[in-house]
Amino acid sequence: MELLNKIVSKLTQHFQGEVCTGEVLYDFPVITVPSGKVHEVLTFLKNDEELNFHFLTDLTAMQTADEKQLGVIYHLHNMMKNYRVRVKTFMDINKPEVPTATDLWPGANWMERESYDFYGVRFIGHPKLKRILNVDEMDIFPLRKEYPLEDQTRDDKSDKMFGR
Repeated sequence: MELLNKIVSKLTQHFQGEVCTGEVLYDFPVITVPSGKVHEVLTFLKNDEELNFHFLTDLTAMQTADEKQLGVIYHLHNMMKNYRVRVKTFMDINKPEVPTATDLWPGANWMERESYDFYGVRFIGHPKLKRILNVDEMDIFPLRKEYPLEDQTRDDKSDKMFGR
């Protein structure tokens, strides 16, 4: 894809080849960057005159299938040229830290809080990183894979109702 090649080329040139890998998934350009460089890459993608990814469409967290890493996914958009890109970064689940993007896009505030609330990703430099949907006293991050999706103590459910 032409856009992906352009993005990877510019990032490789600007960061001397140490930053990213690129691929096309479902006709969507995706770049993966180390968590220590993600803020620099996002800043470059926003401020580059040609790319100009000035809008953060979405930010979310996820956990890898091996349960050893957490990831943050950013969806960026240049509305004038209708460019879109997905930026992914991964970190060890025992140290889930990544710089905040609120200084680049103030709208990242609640999205980062939600990612913290459900996955425990700490966004360093966030102006008020606290839970947004769960109670403050909760000491787990409920969307991590180590927590079951259903309440195992309930006896009022029949498995046949759930297709099992």
